[in-house]
Amino acid sequence: MKSTNRLMTFARPLAAAMALAGLAALSLAGCEEANSKAQPAAPAGPPITAATVIERSVNETQEFSGRLEAVDRVDIRARVNGFITSVNFKPGSVVKKGDVLFVIDARPYQAEANRAEAAVSSARARADLAKVELARAERLLADRAIAQREFDEKASGLKELDANVRAAQASLEAARLNLSYTNVHAPIGGRVSKAEVTTGNLVDGAVILTSVVSSNPIYATFDGDEDTYLRVGRVAQKGTTVPVKIGLANESGFPHEGKLEFIDNRLDTATGSVRMRAMFDNTDNTLVPGLFARVQLGGGEGGQAKTILINDRAVGTDQNRKFVYVIGADSKAEYRAVVLGPSVNGLRVVRSGVKPGEKIVINGLQRVQPGAPVTAQMVAMDQDSKAPQAKADDAKAPDAKAADVADTKKEVKVADASAKTKE
Repeated sequence: MKSTNRLMTFARPLAAAMALAGLAALSLAGCEEANSKAQPAAPAGPPITAATVIERSVNETQEFSGRLEAVDRVDIRARVNGFITSVNFKPGSVVKKGDVLFVIDARPYQAEANRAEAAVSSARARADLAKVELARAERLLADRAIAQREFDEKASGLKELDANVRAAQASLEAARLNLSYTNVHAPIGGRVSKAEVTTGNLVDGAVILTSVVSSNPIYATFDGDEDTYLRVGRVAQKGTTVPVKIGLANESGFPHEGKLEFIDNRLDTATGSVRMRAMFDNTDNTLVPGLFARVQLGGGEGGQAKTILINDRAVGTDQNRKFVYVIGADSKAEYRAVVLGPSVNGLRVVRSGVKPGEKIVINGLQRVQPGAPVTAQMVAMDQDSKAPQAKADDAKAPDAKAADVADTKKEVKVADASAKTKE
């Protein structure tokens, strides 16, 4: 009995100690659970707009700045001296080849032509007389009525007179030519400028009277880079047509179509460019020499090829490098350097740096940090994503308010848990 009582005496304190240990463990577990509930959730990344990198079969084009030039341009000058008596055109009008633009006083040249014509008649009369005398001298020589020397003199005189006739005839032709120059004709058809000299002024060959430029067809001249030359140079030299399109400053796109007509025989080492020229039809006279033109050059070997395309808005600049942010599977942004090509149908060709199917940031680059999470709204790569981004930002506002309310509730729960723990 005594041993039994002793065991019971030791068992009671042990049970009490174990009960106290269990309560302490439960209390610690409750504290840990309260602490875990008190920790806020990881913040979401900044809202951005993203799109999937696409791959399409395209015929690459390149764009340049150029100027329109006339195929033919002529400065009109007087070929004889004299006073302008009339101007026979309206400034800026279209003239035909051969139209009389200016008239110079023709009276001095008409008088010179008359004098030359008279000189020709006189020389021809003397030559005719010499022929008759030579024929007579020939008969007399046969009868031995004159000496051989006299006959030779008459024959030589006839040759001299024939030469005088030819000289007089040449002077007459020169006089008539100068007379014709008193009418200043348009050497080409096209659009004429204003008259630089008006009626009554004395002019000579040094004075530019006006100018005429051809209007149809017309050239567009531009400077291509070395890559362009390597891409289309050999094609053009083989005789293959290389398409070229242009657009004026007040036009959208490239509505005028032509073909590459000329590539210079060397590259300018100072600028790394080569002069190129395309020809365009201009039947409606819309294209005017001197206008600025946006030039789109297509063609090249290989035709259409699979090409990676992205939106220009996705491209950022880091000193001398171009980059994009690629969104990984964990919704984190990855900095990726890219090599870009020309623009095709509003999208930018990418030579290297991204792959088809990858997601890249389109709008919100300024809110992205490399390696940081982002909250992406997906749009089409060729879609104007400004509006969707604004909507995305607006949509995030209610979510942000809800998140603030949730955070407030969590803070209250943490406070209650802390108070219970202290008790």
